Amino acid sequence: MPRRALITGITGQDGSYLAELLLDKDYEVVGMVRRSSTVNFERIAHIQDRVTLVPGDLLDEISLIGILREHRPEEVYNLAAQSFVQTSWGQPVLTGETTALGVTRLLDAIRIAAPEARFYQASSSEMFGKVHEVPQNEHTPFYPRSPYGVAKVYGHWITVNYRESYGLHASSGMLFNHESPRRGLEFVTRKISHGVARIAQGLQDKLLLGNLDAQRDWGFAGDYVRAMWLMLQQDVASDFVVATGQTHSVRELCEVAFSHVGLDWAEHVVVDERYLRPAEVDLLVGDAGRARAELGWEPQVDFGHLVGMMVDADMELVRAEGR
Repeated sequence: MPRRALITGITGQDGSYLAELLLDKDYEVVGMVRRSSTVNFERIAHIQDRVTLVPGDLLDEISLIGILREHRPEEVYNLAAQSFVQTSWGQPVLTGETTALGVTRLLDAIRIAAPEARFYQASSSEMFGKVHEVPQNEHTPFYPRSPYGVAKVYGHWITVNYRESYGLHASSGMLFNHESPRRGLEFVTRKISHGVARIAQGLQDKLLLGNLDAQRDWGFAGDYVRAMWLMLQQDVASDFVVATGQTHSVRELCEVAFSHVGLDWAEHVVVDERYLRPAEVDLLVGDAGRARAELGWEPQVDFGHLVGMMVDADMELVRAEGR
C-alpha cells in the first residue's frame, strides 16, 4: 500500500516541490486548499491530476479533523501560513491566527483524529531575528523581529509541547531562506530575478529595493523539501536547522543576477525607503551540521546556480508574456 501524505499549503513554492518529491516516492498526496477566490494552482498545474485536493482552512479546526478522518494520512506537512514578513506588519493579527494558532488547530486535530500520523511544522530562520550568535543552530535563542517571526516561534514551541505532552511524532524544520523560480514575486529574490528579466528585455529600466546590506543564507527550495521528508522518516521526532551555511547580501544577489544577463546592477538598482522593514534582520546564516549528520542531508544547488536558474526562468516567463 502506498503511503499517504497531507500537505497544507500545497499550492505554494514548498508545497509544490514537496508534492513532486512525494509523488516520485509513490505516495498518495492529499493537498489542502482554502475555499477562496484567490487560490492559484499555477505551481501544481503539472501534477494536479495526480494529487487529491480537499477544502480546508487552518482557521477552522473542524475542517482539519474532517480531512484527517476521511483521508487518514500517515504524514502531515504543515506548509500553510501567511508567509511574507512585510505583510505581517500590515496584518499582524491575521498572521497570528494562521501562522501561530493555525499550527495549534492542526496539532489538536491530529491528536484527536490521527494521533499515529507523523507531523512536520515549517519553522523559520526568522525566529532567530536579532541573532545571539553566528551561525545559528538548534540551540540558538530566538529573538524574532516581526509579527511573522513571533508567530513562527509560537508555532515552533506548540509543536514541541504537543510532542512532549501527547507523544506525537512532531518535528520542526528551522529552514533558512530557500528560493526557486516558483517563489512569489513579493520576495526579494524573485523580485530581483523578475526585474532583471524585464530590464534585460527593455520593459523597465529601474528596480526599486530596500536594504541592500541585509545578508541571508539562501538555498534551493527543492533541496529543502527533501530535508522535510527525511525528518519524518526518523524513529524519533526532533527539530533541525536546514541551511547552506553560506551568507550573501542582497547587493551580491543583484550583482550575480544582473551579470547573468550581461548588465551592471548599479545602473538599474535604486534603494527605496518604502521597502525598508520597521525592524531589520541583518545577518541570518545557519549551521545545518545536525541535519547533515543525522538526516544525511546535503544541499545540492549552490547560490550562483540558484540565481541563474531563477533569472533564466523569468526571462522565459517575460518572453512568453510578450508573445
